Amino acid sequence: MQGGSMNVFLKRNGLVVRQELDTTKHISEQILWIDLFKPTSVEVDYIANTYHLDIPTKEEREEIEQSARYWEDSGSITINTYFLVRTQQNLVNETITFILHKNILFTIRYSELKVFEEIQQIVLASPKIFEDGFDLVSKMFEARVEKDADLLESVAKETRILRKNVFNEELIDYKQMLESLSNLQELNMSVRDSLFDKRRAITAMLRSNKPDSEIKQNLTIVLKDLNSLVEFNTVNMHALDNIQTILTNQINIEQNKTIKLFTVVTVAMMPPTLIGTIYGMNFDHMPETHLEYAYPVVLVIMILSTIFPIVYFKKKGWL
Repeated sequence: MQGGSMNVFLKRNGLVVRQELDTTKHISEQILWIDLFKPTSVEVDYIANTYHLDIPTKEEREEIEQSARYWEDSGSITINTYFLVRTQQNLVNETITFILHKNILFTIRYSELKVFEEIQQIVLASPKIFEDGFDLVSKMFEARVEKDADLLESVAKETRILRKNVFNEELIDYKQMLESLSNLQELNMSVRDSLFDKRRAITAMLRSNKPDSEIKQNLTIVLKDLNSLVEFNTVNMHALDNIQTILTNQINIEQNKTIKLFTVVTVAMMPPTLIGTIYGMNFDHMPETHLEYAYPVVLVIMILSTIFPIVYFKKKGWL
């Protein structure tokens, strides 16, 4: 498989420069960040051996246990956390690996992420803000949480529109609404999983003694934002559940109307059917069949016997 890229960000004369990592040359400047984008196994092994890192495998990165999402030893912190990635159809959670080792940040990812591009531009434009890898991690989580907040606001807006359309008989399309509802629920759950995972990682970092007080202060603010987003996400979930209940009830009502209509038609047709069946019998002794006006009289009786149940049901309010 063809590798992606290994970008290294270096501190050089008070500035931060970006360059492709050359595995044949030794880097003398202070390394701030090494971003591995779609790395091959050879590239991962090179980074692991050169910097003495325990890089998680693909299987370890996808595990959901707390011990697999965050762990640290005397020299490093490893974080596996969800970042939302846009595919052709929707947004899905992909695990991004962050390794903090000797104040250097190592990131491993297999999808293009807008937040990474934005952070890279910020690092190059404002190098004084970033002293080490912890500053980068803090800023990345902050930027990602801001995007999650925008995403939740978009979901809430679409939810309100969907709720209004549920009560609009001219716009109602049950199949389309159920599809929209399902997509919003799926998106909301993906955002929730992402928020929970990042909250767990930040909480663990706050308990660590490796980040300094300023980093912990910034992460505490991000954690508060995460908690408020989790509450907002829960409100969205309840609103979507409420719409689902309303939509289900409306579908049941429409089905009941159809069943009621067929029931009324069936009941209304029973008397004329009975009359027609009686006079369709092939008996010799049916005196009324020989009367001059027997046929039109029976037709009138059949029509009246059909109209009477309909009038009765309408008077009772069943129609």
